[in-house]
Amino acid sequence: MNLKFYISALIGFIIWGLFSLVLKPLHGYAALEILLFRVLFSTLSIWLVNVLFRRKQIKASVRQIKDFSSSEKRKIFANYVVSALMLSLNWFVFIFVMNTISVNATSLAYLICPILTTALAAVFLGERLKVGQWMAVGISAFSCILLSMGHFIDLFYSLMIALTYAIYLILQKSNTQVDKLFSLAIHITLSTIILLPLFGVVGLGGNKSAIFYELVLLIAVVFTIIPLFLNAYALKGLNSSLVGILLYINPLLSFTLAVTYFGEPITGLQMVAYGMIVFAVAWFNFLYFRNSRKVIPSAEEAPIIPQ
Repeated sequence: MNLKFYISALIGFIIWGLFSLVLKPLHGYAALEILLFRVLFSTLSIWLVNVLFRRKQIKASVRQIKDFSSSEKRKIFANYVVSALMLSLNWFVFIFVMNTISVNATSLAYLICPILTTALAAVFLGERLKVGQWMAVGISAFSCILLSMGHFIDLFYSLMIALTYAIYLILQKSNTQVDKLFSLAIHITLSTIILLPLFGVVGLGGNKSAIFYELVLLIAVVFTIIPLFLNAYALKGLNSSLVGILLYINPLLSFTLAVTYFGEPITGLQMVAYGMIVFAVAWFNFLYFRNSRKVIPSAEEAPIIPQ
């Protein structure tokens, strides 16, 4: 396994784990407002990067898609549209839950997401795990059940966030042919087009302070484009199941901030559950690295071997 893919996924999820630091100061604004400006700024930023620094890659990607067969073109078009839909829904529900319910509720979502990603990867991508890795997933699932006790509304929203991003991850793993940053630009652009009618409701102006635009621009670049690209890049060389398990870094960091920085209450049950998750993540990664050392070709030289 090439370490650069692993580090890419790791950095992406660490960035997302710190998301609440820039999102919480915007709690006075509606989730829909934040979402719409997020996708608008993300679209403008990513195309600015592509046009200024990646013209050759754009032209190569367009030629590549033109050379696809009709069936391949239909598949990639469907992949792009569904990816954009999943991103749009995931972003809206995430922002709504964090700013109107709690940071812990979003943490629960990304605790559930790796389990769903692993299950979807096994069903749709044929990825296989060792018994010990399934045990780690089982420990994580049991921990999520403990955390959801007495918080069924939180669990409902958490499942929506988790499922939409799990589907997005699987879609990116199934499309490794086209340049990742170009594909990401298409996803975000389509999300903007899907949400465009809602700009008539929210409006582009209004009583928004300068800090609103500054924070949303920061969210668009640092907490949207960069981690999504790092995730997509990591999926070129890692199994979806491993990327899904690394996603636990996000809620663990988010939970730590919720308790230490935002002062949200914590129970003994939550401490036990999160401790079990830390163990499960460490155990899963240990088994993955132990198994990957048996594979001689690098991730760039050979197909990804199911664990």
